[in-house]
Amino acid sequence: MKPSYADQPNGYLSTIQKGLSRLRGFRSGLSYGKGTREENMARLKQAIRTADALVVGAGAGLSTAAGLTYSGERFDRYFFDFKARFGIRDMYSGGFYPFPDDETRWAWWARHIYFNRYMDPPRPVYRDLLQLIRDRDFFVITTNVDHQFQRAGFPKDRLFYTQGDYGLFQTRDGRNGKTYDNEAWVQRAMAAQGFVRDEAGVFQVPADRRITMTLPKELIPISPDDGSAVTMNLRSDDTFVEDQGWHRASAAYAAFVETCAKKRVLYLEIGVGANTPIIVKYPFWALTLENSKATYACLNFEEAVCPVLIEDRSVCLDGDCAEVIRQLLS
Repeated sequence: MKPSYADQPNGYLSTIQKGLSRLRGFRSGLSYGKGTREENMARLKQAIRTADALVVGAGAGLSTAAGLTYSGERFDRYFFDFKARFGIRDMYSGGFYPFPDDETRWAWWARHIYFNRYMDPPRPVYRDLLQLIRDRDFFVITTNVDHQFQRAGFPKDRLFYTQGDYGLFQTRDGRNGKTYDNEAWVQRAMAAQGFVRDEAGVFQVPADRRITMTLPKELIPISPDDGSAVTMNLRSDDTFVEDQGWHRASAAYAAFVETCAKKRVLYLEIGVGANTPIIVKYPFWALTLENSKATYACLNFEEAVCPVLIEDRSVCLDGDCAEVIRQLLS
């Protein structure tokens, strides 16, 4: 039976509702912001230095900027065999592919998890972001599921992963409300496919490229509680498990946002696209509108915009998030 968390604040739902309640007012128009790029960089540096608190909202664009790309050379390096056999062109679409059996499907997911969850990204943008804000009072909400904030050293109690975690399994129906750590299983499944560790202990494709696309039946993951089938703890429908850790983080986020209501606060949105605007973007717009001391900043590639209603208290910076954060550090 799922545990009840009705007595805890739900920052996920409450901020979504706040954003949606204000959405009609934002339809008056969007703006690319005011001022030159140099002026906006200076404004953002000043806002970070002088803010009483920072709320950071991160989307997939931040991990892309870190080099965790789902297509191109990186995909071809680790999934060349799946591409040749099944015609899969990128990691995202591969997650929905109807593989012929569980042995193949879980071989795919072992790689997908390992190369996006248990490896450091090629570029240090997450560590740079931590260096930029580590001395400030901050909280992070993210739709990313790759756990790169914690890998970079962000404190766990200042993070809210809303959409799940590649590092967790759950039962298919989600009824028991539990999640299960999968790191040990991923390590065994990578070795079983023929990947070899380099001198740093990181799994790589062997020189002869001889790896397999299937796992032995005994490596198909199951629930340690009852032996039932498991799936990824990723939000896709109402079976998604919001476990104890999820609710703890949601309540902490709600409490932090509440303390910011009348403070000089910076809502810093990074790499949030059009797929999930209701979780970060719309709530950040609404929270900025309600607090005259608040500043909204948007770092994005070709999607750095703000509502006209808060244009005077917004900073929009178009470009590579990694480069923008590096420049803010300089």
